[in-house]
Amino acid sequence: MGTLKIPERFNIATHLLDRHVLEGRKEKVAVYYLDQALTYGQMAEMANRSGNVLHDLGAERESRVLICLPDCPEFLAVYFGAMKIGAVPVPVNTLATVEDLVYYLDDSRAKILVTTADVWDLLAQSSKRQKFLRQVVLVDKPRDGCHVLAESLSKASPELEAEETSRNDMAFWLYSSGTTGTPKGVVHLHHDLPHFMSPLCERILQLSPQDVAYSISKMFFSYGRNNSLDSVFLTGASVVLSPDRPTPENIFRVLNTYKPTILYCVPSSYAAMLKHVAKLDDMPDLSSLRLCVSAGEALPQVVFEQWKDTFGLEILDGVGSSDVGAIYMCNIPGEIRLGSCGRVIPGFESRLLDEDKQDVAYGEIGTLWVRNHGTTPRYWNKHTKTQEVICHDWFSTGDQFYQDDDGYFYFAGRGDDLIKPGGIWMSPLEVEGILLRHPAVAECGVTGVKDAQHLEKPVAYVVLNPGYAPNEELEHELKEHVRQATAHYKSPRWIQFVDSLPRTATGKLQRYKLRS
Repeated sequence: MGTLKIPERFNIATHLLDRHVLEGRKEKVAVYYLDQALTYGQMAEMANRSGNVLHDLGAERESRVLICLPDCPEFLAVYFGAMKIGAVPVPVNTLATVEDLVYYLDDSRAKILVTTADVWDLLAQSSKRQKFLRQVVLVDKPRDGCHVLAESLSKASPELEAEETSRNDMAFWLYSSGTTGTPKGVVHLHHDLPHFMSPLCERILQLSPQDVAYSISKMFFSYGRNNSLDSVFLTGASVVLSPDRPTPENIFRVLNTYKPTILYCVPSSYAAMLKHVAKLDDMPDLSSLRLCVSAGEALPQVVFEQWKDTFGLEILDGVGSSDVGAIYMCNIPGEIRLGSCGRVIPGFESRLLDEDKQDVAYGEIGTLWVRNHGTTPRYWNKHTKTQEVICHDWFSTGDQFYQDDDGYFYFAGRGDDLIKPGGIWMSPLEVEGILLRHPAVAECGVTGVKDAQHLEKPVAYVVLNPGYAPNEELEHELKEHVRQATAHYKSPRWIQFVDSLPRTATGKLQRYKLRS
């Protein structure tokens, strides 16, 4: 495992932002947003002003600043400004419920909230009192008792000396997306990002200052933050930020307007774009793209094939997490093995272990453990959970994989997602991939339930494409479709037709809700 030489006194904000000004990129465009093109110099000044505003409002070293904003330059400025003064930015989902927002505020003990008037209106109407919140800063419309960011920035100094943080001080948090329950505050330190982000940027994506990134996932998600903030400001590239919902129409409009070189999506977005293109007379121009990346959940093979057939572009399927920090496993351009998640990126180490923490043989399913100096040291205020997943330098992802002789990994689901019909372990991902090849199936989720004899059998929850109606004939057809493609015991015992599937805000399927 390679080790970067990071000094004892290290502030990640200066490394990601001020460094580019000192190295001659002051006039280079860092952010494209609507009709704005903000340079690295302008972003550095905006971050300095934001840090001074936060400091004047009472932000101190290690105090948390909750950021509930859409993708915009203000998000970046507050995020960098907080870290530069030694405070800890904590981005959260703008579509979170009031209950979730209160949980984030109370759990993080944030004294300052930076958000929009609409979000604050929801919180203000809540009967639940925020125990630690002292200051609210709004980026758009004024509200009684709140500060307006633009006014505060105009009065703040553009100069800011960075706090002399240790490389082991807390830098930022991100709450897990909650695929298995209550979100956890994932703590990352100032020295983490160069360790977890550099391998992907250098070894796989080969990012440079000439690249322009566009991410469908927003920056309050770990994947989105990696795409639009971490990798861009680590390498001196540029980023396109869009406040709009990532509908296929909006995505193609952004691609046509800004001509990015890298597109980051999730599988469901790629699938939606393909459906949209099928209705168009003229093919969208994606010639500016040199890379398409997917993460968040397993990429169905049928989506990969359709995307390549339609646009001539491969999709690099990667696996990452908030806990590890970024994508740690990925396919490499020109070396893609369909159905696999690629190989572990150099800079990370991996092991597949069984329930007794013993290495499994090639071809056998085991839990993936990962090691890298940038992995989270702990979950906030969840000591027991931290002990469950961290053992010495190794972190348990909780994801199940098997590995072939060439080192390619194949995702088999979460540890509690695996199904054991007839006493044989099976992955729901395999059956879902088969079902998705049927023209009637738009989305599906497979999990295990007990039958009358208390034996576990697979059940598939299926969302149909327009033009198909639920009926016994189609149910039988789907079961046979699976039987013809894989072992008979993997075919769903039951098919349940549903209008939608339970997903997290990042689009990940919540199987525990299907099981319940």
